Amino acid sequence: MDLNNQSAVVMGGSSGIGLATVQSLAAAGASVIATGRDAGKLQSAIGGLGKRVTGKAFDCCDKTAVDAFFRQAGPIDHLVLALSGAGGAGEFATLDLQALRRGFEAKFWPQIQAAQASLATLRRGGSVTFVTAISARMANPGTAGLGAINGAIEAMLGTLARELKPTRVNAVSPGVVDTPWWDQVPADFKERFFREQAETLPVGRVGRPQDIAHAIRFLVENSFMTGAIIECDGGMRLL
Repeated sequence: MDLNNQSAVVMGGSSGIGLATVQSLAAAGASVIATGRDAGKLQSAIGGLGKRVTGKAFDCCDKTAVDAFFRQAGPIDHLVLALSGAGGAGEFATLDLQALRRGFEAKFWPQIQAAQASLATLRRGGSVTFVTAISARMANPGTAGLGAINGAIEAMLGTLARELKPTRVNAVSPGVVDTPWWDQVPADFKERFFREQAETLPVGRVGRPQDIAHAIRFLVENSFMTGAIIECDGGMRLL
């Protein structure tokens, strides 16, 4: 598919996987609207990406703001949902259930409500691409909560692909990726964990945002893909 003269919205486009996706889709010729919560951060991130990229700052957890955004955005061809949060990790016996609830509020609900709100302006035959996580597809101790959040999104994909046809609905399920999400943990822990992952993963390294953006772009461009989940995890699910 030629993305020239097509439009895309990347929600969560101010950093990490979302920003890499904005860059990739714009390079393919699409006009891209990147969204983010912090106006200053968003403009700093997309500044210099060219006239194809614009930004809109609002809180994607606010359904009223999300609905207003799509009313104002006009017709769009593709939606990428790279919204995420930090809550929900930890062993189940001691898992902070309020943190898990916040994890759902930061990722599951914003992604689902944005997908629903987009339908009024999303072109029939366009695409919706969710960004989940490999925690939904493997059984790692300490990730039951994260798996529940991402698994809840993935459980809806097949049904949405059938209900919304000919619009295509897919997801990319990343593994460990070096993004600002990891800034919340101590630097020494991150360094040690990434080193261990690089030694363990079949590909010999942790992921980069561009790796995931490449998979997202494939799903956006390939008009024969729907109801699919691409596991872009460096082989983590094989361990």
